[in-house]
Parts: sequence; C-alpha cells; structure tokens
Amino acid sequence: MIRMKSTRTFMFLICPIMVLIFIYYSSGRLHLRTSVQKSQARLDILHSVGRVVAPGMTTWRGKHGFPSFIAHQSFLPEYDKQGFLTKLDRKLPLELQYKYGNLSKGECKPGYTEAKMTLIYPKFSKPAPMFLDPNFKRLSKISSYPPPFGVKTQEKIIDHILSATKSYSLGSELDSLSCKKCIIIGNGGILYNKSLGSKIDQYDVVVRLNEAPVAGFEKDVGSKTTMRITYPEGAIQKPERYEKSSLFVFSAFKPMDFKWLRHMVFKDKLRTMEGFWKSVARVVPRDPEDMRILNPYFIQEAAFKFIGLPHNRGLMGRGNIPTLGTVAITMALHNCDEVAVAGFGYDMNTPHAPLHYYEKLKMSAIKESWTHNISKEKEFLRKLVMGGVIHDLTNGI
Repeated sequence: MIRMKSTRTFMFLICPIMVLIFIYYSSGRLHLRTSVQKSQARLDILHSVGRVVAPGMTTWRGKHGFPSFIAHQSFLPEYDKQGFLTKLDRKLPLELQYKYGNLSKGECKPGYTEAKMTLIYPKFSKPAPMFLDPNFKRLSKISSYPPPFGVKTQEKIIDHILSATKSYSLGSELDSLSCKKCIIIGNGGILYNKSLGSKIDQYDVVVRLNEAPVAGFEKDVGSKTTMRITYPEGAIQKPERYEKSSLFVFSAFKPMDFKWLRHMVFKDKLRTMEGFWKSVARVVPRDPEDMRILNPYFIQEAAFKFIGLPHNRGLMGRGNIPTLGTVAITMALHNCDEVAVAGFGYDMNTPHAPLHYYEKLKMSAIKESWTHNISKEKEFLRKLVMGGVIHDLTNGI
C-alpha cells in the first residue's frame, strides 16, 4: 500500500517534467528549422538579386529597390562587373582533377577550355559556330547589329558570297577530331628569338592574324597555318606570300568590307579604294571553297560581355572595337578543347623592344588607338591566363 502510494507520487512529479522537456525540445527544433529555412531563403535571394558591396558583405534590395538588410556572407564567391570571379585560381577543382587525371601528359583534354571558362565566368554561353553558313539568319544575337557586331543590312551580299564558297567548317579532317588543341599566334615582338616553332606546329589548329609572315621566321613561329584571320586593310597584299593550304578567314568591321570580300571571292577587279583607311589587297589567291566568314558574334561578345567596352548603340565608335587577336581567342573559347596563345602583350616600359617579330619597328612607335582599348583588353586576357583558361607560351599577358 505504501509502495503504491510512492509510485503514484513519483508519476505525479515526473509527468510534468517530461511535458516541459518535450515542449523545450520541440521549440528548439522548430527554431532550428526556421533558422535553416531563413538562411536558405537569404541564400536564394543572394543568388537572384544579391550584389557585393564590400569583401564578404552583400546587400539585398527590397520591393522598391531600396536596401533591406546587409549581412556577412564570406562563403559566397564574388564577381566583377563583367561577371568574372574576382579571385582567380588555376588549380583544378576536384571534379576536373578526376575527369582529366587519367590522361597522359600532353594528351588533349576534351571540354577543358569550356569547363575552366565556366568556372571563372558562369555566364559563358554554349558553343557558337565558328563561321557563317547559309543558315546564319537563325543566329539572333547577330541579326540586330550591323558590322562589326552583326550582319544587319548585309544579309543579301552574305548569301551571295556563301553560295560560292560552299564550305563552312574547318574541313573533314579537323571536324572529325574528338578533341582539338588550338593556338592563336599574335604578331608581337615577344615571339622573336623564342624558338617556339616546333612547339607551335604540334597544335591541331594554328591561327595567324593579318599579314604576319611565316617564311623566314619558322624557328620562332612555326610553319603550320590552319587559318589566317584578316580584314581588307590587314590582308596580305603580295599573292606569293599566301600559304597554299590554309583557310582565308574574313572578319568584317564595316559594310564596305563585305563588298571587298565579294570581289575577292568572285575574282572581280577592285576598281576603287574608297571607304578603306589604307590600301587593301586587290586579289586573294585562294579558291572560294577555302574562304570563310568569321561569325561576328565573337566581336560582339568580346567587346560588350568580356571586356566591357562602350556599347554606342551597337555601332562602331571610339574605343569599342576589340583587336583581331582577342576576337580570335574568343572564337577559340567556343570551338576548341584547349587554347594557347603566343606573341601577345605589348610592354610599353621597353620602348626599344621590337613591336612585331618580323620587322625592326620599335615599341615606341605604337600610338593610342581610336578604336581599341588596349589596357581593358589586357585585363580580360589576364583573367583568362590567371584562371587557367588559356596558356600563354610567351608570358606576355
């Protein structure tokens, strides 16, 4: 009887205590869940409308655009105004280390450039076609802009030219490669006496620019040329200096340029130099099927997205045209599995150094360009090198 009474007393005391413990524990879990949900909600807001205002600090804007709160978010990556990571690292993330870890040294890494570019620039779009083909009007990104950023007003003449060239790719041999290593050869004096010729010739695609010569400079620049990208004023003017097996790739910067190309493709006599800022080639000794039109999207993307040059309503203006070298690199980012460069970079601190590898003109001869912004362009190229997207053989960038 006494034992039963003691048991009742114990149960009477312990039940309220258990109820209190349950309430405390439940409220703690509820608070934890709410905190996690709030943290996730804040993270979602960050990804959608967040804006970095100082290292580790982010501001969120409310319904009417006014800052609603500021919090410490040091674990989130920071991007510059063009969309590139501010802290660049050449080190491969674990997933890429695993993907490429079993490849032999020097073996081509499929998709490497796109993967690295996307890491430092998440807005990087899917591959863009290298050359225009008869279906070029489907490319909406170039249809709204006139040259150099698009094809607006030039559709008929482009149709006429493409009907004669009939070829719109690198060719069956290169197209069949599952992995392509490309190198863009700049014309800088930094190439002189570097003896990189044999290394350059090992790349699948060797891209040269304008009238930069090969003959006589093979030790430094190689002998292989897959394509030569140029525009009327930059094209080789002496027919005997053209390579016999390379593609002639045309890049237009103004409407008049397409008229010039039409003359070159159909072998018509060029009767006037009006509309050009210097003398141009009067003949291109290549068959129409060896001629291509570079997709002008690469000029547009390099200028407005990557470098951040003035938009100027989509028209050519002061300081808003990227150099042909940077345009070629942009093209390679979309179409090559690995990208290297050589001969890029002007060092203005060495005025007596050679400006180009093929002539005695000195660095001091370079003048401020009306169309280019060399300093901003170099910032962009440095991001690619620092992020491991491209490999600079001459370390000029």
